[in-house]
Amino acid sequence: MLPSFHTIYRAIKAAPPRPAGFPLDVLLDAGRLRQLRAAPHLQPFLAKMREEAARASATPPPALTFSQFRMFEATGERYTYEEPYFDRRRRLLALALTVAVDGDDGPLPALEDLIWAICDEHSWALPAHLPLGHEAARATRPPRQVIDIFSSHTGHALAELLALLGERLSPWLRHRIRSEVEERILQPFASDVRPFHWEHTHSNWAGACAGSVGMTALAIEDDRERLAGIIGRVVQTLESFIEGFSEDGGFIEGVEGWGYGFAFYVYFADALARFTGGRLDLLQGEKIQQIADFPLAVALGNGTYINYADTPERARYHPGLGCYLARRFGQPLSGLPAPSFRYDHSYRWGHISRDLLWSEDAALGGQIGDGSYYLPDLSWVVERRMLQGRALAFSAKGGHNGEPHNHNDLGHFILHVGGESLLADLGPGIYTRQYFGGQRYEDIHASSYGHSVPLINGQPQQVGRRYDARVLHYERQPAGVRFVLDLTHAYASDELDSLIRSFDWQIDHEAQAATMVLRDSFRLSAPPTSLEECLISLRKPTLAEGTATWEGILGNVTLRFDPALLEPTVDPIPSFGLLGTPTTAYRLRLRALTDRADQVLDLRFRCALKTEP
Repeated sequence: MLPSFHTIYRAIKAAPPRPAGFPLDVLLDAGRLRQLRAAPHLQPFLAKMREEAARASATPPPALTFSQFRMFEATGERYTYEEPYFDRRRRLLALALTVAVDGDDGPLPALEDLIWAICDEHSWALPAHLPLGHEAARATRPPRQVIDIFSSHTGHALAELLALLGERLSPWLRHRIRSEVEERILQPFASDVRPFHWEHTHSNWAGACAGSVGMTALAIEDDRERLAGIIGRVVQTLESFIEGFSEDGGFIEGVEGWGYGFAFYVYFADALARFTGGRLDLLQGEKIQQIADFPLAVALGNGTYINYADTPERARYHPGLGCYLARRFGQPLSGLPAPSFRYDHSYRWGHISRDLLWSEDAALGGQIGDGSYYLPDLSWVVERRMLQGRALAFSAKGGHNGEPHNHNDLGHFILHVGGESLLADLGPGIYTRQYFGGQRYEDIHASSYGHSVPLINGQPQQVGRRYDARVLHYERQPAGVRFVLDLTHAYASDELDSLIRSFDWQIDHEAQAATMVLRDSFRLSAPPTSLEECLISLRKPTLAEGTATWEGILGNVTLRFDPALLEPTVDPIPSFGLLGTPTTAYRLRLRALTDRADQVLDLRFRCALKTEP
């Protein structure tokens, strides 16, 4: 349970004076700066930081024009505006951290010009996060006072930058930063009783926005009465955020959402504990520790994770966060990447600054171990075995089709072999207005057409909370797991009386392989016009009589099926990933050759690691 407002108020009022540079005051310590500049694991980070600072000093910041601003409203396309917007944040990080870490005032003129340009922006919120259209915007808050994830991050960056650089900045800039942060962040949050939509949600926005607003206030708000009120509202929002985690610590949005919302929860919790001399500690309690352990349950090694919904397989788990949690809870996660200045394509100040300051060389890299996890509140199962340093893993999911960042994917599964998901989840599609609107399930990434689930009479699963999968059985076994789901209610078919999907996964250590038997038991009230099993991969399968094989770099998956019962077809599916990267997925469709109303279809998979040369 998070602290009451009474406790918050007393702790804020009793807190000692804020040290210069807080909460990044370590960057004012000459000895610590020498250590940072000399740390071997930080050399690539520092090199890219200085490279970006040199670029930002030599070239003017990109313009943000009206035509770019209205592109989202006109077409639904985001990146025309967001590319220069995030380039400005990349420059801000590079210039500010170079000035602070190297003690070099050479980039200051470019930094001050950039800050002035950012303060001139019509809104720090992205057009995609504003009410759609001028009339809708007029009916709510002014765009300058809309707090979304990126306006909150911008305010946070400028507030900590101001606290850190202080009088090295022009008094004009110091005044401008305070004025803009006050008008755009603190005043709307402290004085407007209307809640922002993220304040009462369980999504990653609640952690990211509230954490950023809280750190902004801790860095520059001098009125302790007002600060206590702001922190009280922040903590109330964070309580809603933590409620969104299941009791087993799982997060429905996956590691990407976890690593965003919970990261800013932790960044804020650290700053608040330091500000109050330890009187307020938001990282206490068993549930917080279980939340901190969630990435370990879904890790596949080498920076890859189980990636349901809108989570990419290579999700970003920031090394600063990972090292901090390992110190706090004593549960290190192997495979943390080395800090990289370009690790976050949105260049969020909180992530990159804490990667610089909190990463520890000894905690980076390493091999992940075996794991067997069942997250009952999410209805996820994950089985991971490491054989000679390479992963064989299986995961499947239940849940419902009304989840945040939802995909219609009940009964979907992943087979991961040697560092590659050969039966895969495609992750997020390209973020557009349409993808988050009425056309979302026309996108292959969100539709069940893009997942390894059956089609019944040509129909996919439907969207909504009432379309669910119910766990009938979970059994951990010495060499594997059995997992059974009732998928009857995932479909809107009047003819479907019952659909039970079972998974039996077994590891054979001696053979460096695993087997998985998938059985779908269909019972319909009338013979189906069509019944298809669909399997999704980013590798094109090779077909032979009764088999399909997906070849990976370090392993393969071979499917065996009865050719008298199932007819295979491979569909290439061109698509675009989250950042607009073109890709091709391959859907293997296995069409049932009989029209019996009751059918049992067995698919037998063998996952094998290749012999190393």
